Amino acid sequence: MARPVFIVDGSRTPFLKARSGPGPFTPVDLAVQCGRPLLARQPFAPDAFDQVILGCVNVIADEMNPARVAALRLGMGEKMVAFTMQINCGSGMQSIDTGYRYIREGISDLILAGGAEALSHAPLVWPQQGVRWFAGLASAKGIGAKIMAALKVKPGYFKPIIGLERGLTDPITELNMGQTAEVVGHLFGVTRAQSDAYAAESHRRLAKAQSEGWLKGEVETAFARDGKFYDHDDGVRPDSTPESLAKLKPVFERPWGKVTAGNSSQITDGASWVILASEEAVAKHGLTPKAAILDSQWSALDPGIMGLGPVLSATELLKRNELTLADIETWELNEAFATQVLGCLAAWKDEKFCKEILGLDSAAGELDQSKLNVDGGAISLGHPVGCSGNRIVLHLVNAMKRLGTRRGIATECIGGGQGGAMLIETV
Repeated sequence: MARPVFIVDGSRTPFLKARSGPGPFTPVDLAVQCGRPLLARQPFAPDAFDQVILGCVNVIADEMNPARVAALRLGMGEKMVAFTMQINCGSGMQSIDTGYRYIREGISDLILAGGAEALSHAPLVWPQQGVRWFAGLASAKGIGAKIMAALKVKPGYFKPIIGLERGLTDPITELNMGQTAEVVGHLFGVTRAQSDAYAAESHRRLAKAQSEGWLKGEVETAFARDGKFYDHDDGVRPDSTPESLAKLKPVFERPWGKVTAGNSSQITDGASWVILASEEAVAKHGLTPKAAILDSQWSALDPGIMGLGPVLSATELLKRNELTLADIETWELNEAFATQVLGCLAAWKDEKFCKEILGLDSAAGELDQSKLNVDGGAISLGHPVGCSGNRIVLHLVNAMKRLGTRRGIATECIGGGQGGAMLIETV
């Protein structure tokens, strides 16, 4: 029989907006910053875990397999098995799902699952023509051959490409993620005004959560090597209004597009961990579970409409557990783009889409936005790609405990045309 799996604790760093140049922390730095206080407050030693699983998309060259590097820096011992996962935006949730399945099947009892991303450290990449020129120059034999190879140089060879820009462009459809959001918005008639209003509300909700202290138990202060400290998500703009956001120009489809810098997720650095435990581990260490993971689902679709991934994965989760949209009291749907989130909500209300694509008898219904991303989301606090899926699960648990709700779903779209969803129940 499948064993119960509990989320007993978790923490994250502040999400720090990428500005000019690399930020103060690498992915492993971030994982360690929120991992140390999390492990320090546990009633068991760091080496009591069975394994460490970390989502990370933009792994930097100095930290190959960041899960293992982080585990060693966290004092978890040389015998600690640790591996890194990559499924684009779903990496942080995939780490939880993998740990959930290990424990459910009786293979493990205690797992540290997380996600870490430092998008400000994304590398500059040489153009392929420039790489070939460098290779030709290096392989040329003799002074004459080297001079001839050097003379083939062109100025464009020295113009690097931002690696993040290429990473956020789908290689199959050749659409960047913002363009896929524009497609979803067009399909479901999402307006620019609706997108800007949603974005402004995201900032308002995060600002309120910060002022009310609702994130204090979740966000750990991060200390940089130069002595500076960071204790809050710094991308929030409390003064954002639909009117101010309406002044921004479309970024991806000018002049008529709906997606702008103001209603898109922010490029951000951050890390998050959750501790997963079996019933045996809970009893052995005297732990107090916060929530149980009931089920999870991964789905795939056309990469050109990747933003609809949450609709497919969450609906399949609901069908399998004989639940409806209304049965879920709290939702976290990662805010890649306001237009994309609103497209998902519109898809659930569209009878034709629900019948033909989701296999339902009628429209799924309307998701009450007061239950959705109750403390803001990636538009206001940022989207560190390999981390976000972990953060939304962690915050869903904390928000449900605060609100006194029982069932919740965390879900997200995934670049490349996929979606993930996780059904959580408070304990």
